[in-house]
Amino acid sequence: TRSIASRKEALAWLGHHKVEEACEMYCRAANMFKMAKNWSAAGNAFCKAARLHMQLQNKHDCATSFIDAGNAYKKSDPNEAIKCLNAAIDIYTDMGRFTIAAKHHISIAEIFESELVDIEKAIAHYEQAADYYKGEESNSSANKCLLKVGAYCAQLEQYQKAIEIYEQVGANTMDNPLLKYSAKEYFFKASLCHFIIDELNAKIAVEKYEEMFPAFSDSRECKLLKKLLEAHEEQNSEAFTEAVKEFDSISRLDQWHTTLLLRIKKTIQGDEGDLK
Repeated sequence: TRSIASRKEALAWLGHHKVEEACEMYCRAANMFKMAKNWSAAGNAFCKAARLHMQLQNKHDCATSFIDAGNAYKKSDPNEAIKCLNAAIDIYTDMGRFTIAAKHHISIAEIFESELVDIEKAIAHYEQAADYYKGEESNSSANKCLLKVGAYCAQLEQYQKAIEIYEQVGANTMDNPLLKYSAKEYFFKASLCHFIIDELNAKIAVEKYEEMFPAFSDSRECKLLKKLLEAHEEQNSEAFTEAVKEFDSISRLDQWHTTLLLRIKKTIQGDEGDLK
């Protein structure tokens, strides 16, 4: 009986050793494919290595191989890249490695942004990353993800959700000596979203932000908002455009701000819908 048991152990050890060898060979092959820029073959070989690592119960190595596969597939097959990154995320969350899982959710969000142009799915992955970062007290990383979500929500006309995010991030940063300068920008963005929903909403919001964060009152952003509110109330599209131009000549407005300002301006009667 002892000899049968030891024979079984020897066979198990041999089997384990062969699987380890196969793992190494797949990794070597994958790296050679990478050097030859054959990204699909590299991704496939890394995937096979990942599955063998799983068979050997090497969770960390398995996740690493799935990440390597995902990075290779990014260059040839975005959908396969997402599958591999998701497989790695499942392992990392199972191991309680939420910060690393969050980082790879961002990678997936970026693929949805640039390669697959599916903004709703990009938003979902940025939100998941933000959740994991918050849980690990990485608030600055969580805020970066939330700001991405806020920007996209406003573009997709989900203004209420965008407002909640900008207010939350603004409130989180206004008491931080290093970050408080950015808070006025977040309250400005929240105000623009309010303005599209309703002019009165925007007025109330601006007053609320001035109360919460007195430095906002002296900012050029707050002064612009007050001029825009006045022009809108008077249905004066020329005054609206002039205020935007004056602000833009000192602080360049990006595409996001310009898009929202145009949407607001279009609510003025008889407006041509441009900022020239």
